[in-house]
Parts: sequence; C-alpha cells; structure tokens
Amino acid sequence: MMYEKKIVIEKSKLEGTVKVSGAKNSVLRLLAASILFDENVELTNYPSSLLDVRVHEEMLEYLGKTINVSDDSVIISQEERLKTNLEWHDRSIRNTLLILGASVAKYGYGRVPLPGGCKLGERKYDIHVNVLESLGAKVYEDGDYLVAESDKRLQGCDIHLRMRSTGATENAILAGSLAEGVTRIYNPHIRPEIIDLIDFLNKSGAKIKAFGQERIEIQGVQALSSVKHKVMPDNMEALTWVILATMTKSEIKIENFPFKDLEIPLIHLRESGVNLYRCNDNAIVAQGDCYPIEISTGPYPGINSDMQPLFAAFAAMCKGTSHIIDLRFPGRYAYGEEMKKMNIDTSVDGDLFAVSGSQKIIGAKVKALDLRAGIALLMLGMTAEGQTVISDSWQIKRGYNNIIEKLCLLGANVKEV
Repeated sequence: MMYEKKIVIEKSKLEGTVKVSGAKNSVLRLLAASILFDENVELTNYPSSLLDVRVHEEMLEYLGKTINVSDDSVIISQEERLKTNLEWHDRSIRNTLLILGASVAKYGYGRVPLPGGCKLGERKYDIHVNVLESLGAKVYEDGDYLVAESDKRLQGCDIHLRMRSTGATENAILAGSLAEGVTRIYNPHIRPEIIDLIDFLNKSGAKIKAFGQERIEIQGVQALSSVKHKVMPDNMEALTWVILATMTKSEIKIENFPFKDLEIPLIHLRESGVNLYRCNDNAIVAQGDCYPIEISTGPYPGINSDMQPLFAAFAAMCKGTSHIIDLRFPGRYAYGEEMKKMNIDTSVDGDLFAVSGSQKIIGAKVKALDLRAGIALLMLGMTAEGQTVISDSWQIKRGYNNIIEKLCLLGANVKEV
C-alpha cells in the first residue's frame, strides 16, 4: 500500500544538476479551474507524480473529465456536462473548496467533501463560504459535505476579504470569471500562484486585472475557450534544494529556478551563510555555512508558513539558537517533537518556535506529520549520524514531484521501502 511505505535515509552529500518541477500550489488550482471549461485544457511542465495531483485527477474523472498525461504534459477534456456532486470516500484535499466554487459558477450547483490536506492548526473555510454567498450562492453543510447552489448565474459584486487568504482569493477569481457583471476582490493575497491562475484564465478569454495588493477586478464572461499553459516552477521545491545543499555542504545546479518569487527568503538565507549564485534561470549553490536565523512568516513576498519547517531544518545545523514566529499557523510546530527524536532541542512558547543547533544530529524513527514537516525531516536525515526512517512518507510525495528519483540522481543515500 502506498500509505504504508517509509523512506529510509542515511547521511549524504549531493552533486549534480536537478530541475525544479511545476508548482503544486499552482497546478492544483489550474486543475480545479478546468471545471469552468467545456473545451480542452492543456498544461505543460506538469508535475504528474504528485500524490495530490493524482487525487485531483481522480476527482475530475469522477465528475466526467478525461485526463491524458504524457511525460510532463496533460490534456483535460470532456464530452458532456459534468457531474456536480463529488461523492468521495478516499483521501481528500483542501482543493475541494475550489471545485465547489467552480462547479456552482459553471453549473449552478456543487457538492464536495469537506476539505482535507494538511492539518495546520485551525484552517476554517468560512471565508470561502462568505465569498460564494456574496456572489449569490446558497451555501450549507450536508453531513461531511459542503453544498453551494444558485438558481441563476452568479452575480458580480464587491468582495472584502477579512484576511489575505490565498484559497479565498482563488475561489473568488474562479467564481467571478463566469459571474454576471463585475467582481472586485479587495484585500486579496497576490502571490505567484495567483498570478499564474490569472494568466491561465486570461489566455482562455477571461477578463481579470490585478491592482497590486489592493484589489482584483473581474469582468465576467459567458464561457472560456481552449487553452495551453505552462505551469510555473515550484518555489517551495526550489527553496528546498537551496537549503538541503547548504545543510549537506554540497554543490549543485538547480535549473528552472524562480528567483523573482523567492527574493525575501533568499535574502535571509544569504545573510545566514548560504552561497547562492545566478546564471540565467539556473541557480548554483556552493558550500556555505549555517548561521542562526530570526524569521516571522507573513503574506507574499515574505516567508510563508509553508517555508518555516525548511528554515527549522536549516536552524538545526546552526551554532546557536534560531527563532521562528508563525502567527498564521502556530499549531504547525508539532514537528518539533519529531526533531527532538533526532537530538535537536526545540521549544514552543506561544507563537514562538525556538530551535537550538545540534552538535550531533542522530538518525531516528520519525513521522511526517504533514508535507513540509516531512521534507524537513528528510533533509535532517541527510545530515544525521546513522539511519533515519520516516513513516507516513506519502505526505512528502504529495508535494514533491519524483523526489526519490531526483535525490538518487544527485547521489543521496535514500530509498523507499
């Protein structure tokens, strides 16, 4: 069974070239957006091995889409009207909320399982409900499902998000694209994945403009046309390779590197001893040092919550104590208990997570509590004395395309059992 597999790691040094795959946090949104289309959608730079992508493909196939994957591209098509009731009893993903928004915008009805994915403290979905209700949908819970319905086309309106939520911004974009009239989204979370979604939809005939972090304006259209789009590179994967190379005192070349999306995190890393050089769209990471970090997560272009476990792994290699503040998802620090099993001193005080650099990281049996916590433990396993065994390692493969194969090509001592 896929979910029973473990990853076994021993101390490693990396060498060679690795290419950054298409972004998980973009491609899942593009897959949900395909529900808005009657015509074909083609995506290139497509990370087909991601477990979350495969779950999303299966959901789309259940609804009536046809998925044809070839190497790093996919064509999504349909012959007739889609189902709008997603009866789903396998592992779910949080992206079901976007499936709901797209379904009610396109067909006037949607029913999806309550969102799954990583449990990151309190991740409520009331802000998504508010978005759809603002556009005229009736939204209610039906057991373990969420339903949205409207007896007429959704109506454009002004939406004021109470917080900069990526998912709610995306849902408002999807639903507003086919709504009647103009939709304005105030206080949106403008980040690279949002821009990628807007570019994708505009290529297909949508009329969407972003005005910085102030607002997004959408002129609703009747229908979207066929589109071909290249998925943006995954900035989380790119950041992982930079930090991992430094932690293992390796030198690697990273192709397809999204420099413009990582300006603030890279400033922090360079100031903390990382040697990173740019050559066109490639990054070269040379042997560097790890000095203590002081970071606080926040909206783009800052360090987002997904990144903080990677910085915590980096901090474990430092001489001294590092501090991380995550005001959005402080419940995410639970992986600190797994780090302790590897002889790393961590502590939590309210929103503050402290990591003391370890003189000797020791391999241990640990558990991937979520996607980014899992990759942090894998990174630490490559610096540890002895063997590290990660259970629930499927979490890592939710968001890292061909991760075991890429690591092995770089010379890592890692295998899946």
